[in-house]
Amino acid sequence: MATYVVAGTTAATALIGTPRRRSSLASQSSSQLALNFPQNHSYRHRTSKTFSPIYASVSASTAPVTKPDDLVGTILSKVMQTDRGVLLTGDEHKSVAEVAQELQRFCVDEPVKCPLIFGEWDVVYCSNPTSPGGGYRSAFGRLFFKTNEMLQVVEAPDIVRNRVSFSLFGFLDGEVSLKGKLNVLDEKWIQVVFEPPELKVGGLNFQYGGESEVKLEITYVDEKIRLGKGSRGSLFVFQRRKP
Repeated sequence: MATYVVAGTTAATALIGTPRRRSSLASQSSSQLALNFPQNHSYRHRTSKTFSPIYASVSASTAPVTKPDDLVGTILSKVMQTDRGVLLTGDEHKSVAEVAQELQRFCVDEPVKCPLIFGEWDVVYCSNPTSPGGGYRSAFGRLFFKTNEMLQVVEAPDIVRNRVSFSLFGFLDGEVSLKGKLNVLDEKWIQVVFEPPELKVGGLNFQYGGESEVKLEITYVDEKIRLGKGSRGSLFVFQRRKP
């Protein structure tokens, strides 16, 4: 649900869309076809023969009904091992979006009130690969920053914690964390207002920047995954972390 900030740039963008400064935002059914062949007419000097009606039944095969579990497995297979979407082509991103659209049909009513939204979630995909982590997830930024983990924790009743862990040049570990308050906007949309991010690199630990806020529409949630769409249209896939 949010966006992360690394070294002065919003580094949690994978979770709730693109943040803005708080000051700037206020079966196919079976069918049967009967073919009736009429009796032949009796002709003079010939024996009259009667052809009984023949009925041919043709049944259209019933298309399999797609289940949510099948769609969940499909979308996870498309996004895993892709560096959260970075390695996917345009057509592959489109394929992910199509599965997400199908899953949206099975979303519970008023997902913002569903207790399944709470828990620990890994960010496994974003349709805008540079959103999670801002510039540090760009082609240039990835040369220096390796993302190890992107995690979002949603705690009842209204706390959101985002954390991005990374390694700088492959040997210096660090992380950026944000704490925010969740506000329900309607039955599907939420807003999270974040406190200034906290950066830890080596032995350094400090807070910088100001508040930020993000908005996200919850389009699907179950025991395994959560789908969200940011205010600017980015699609996010979160996978529930196993206990």
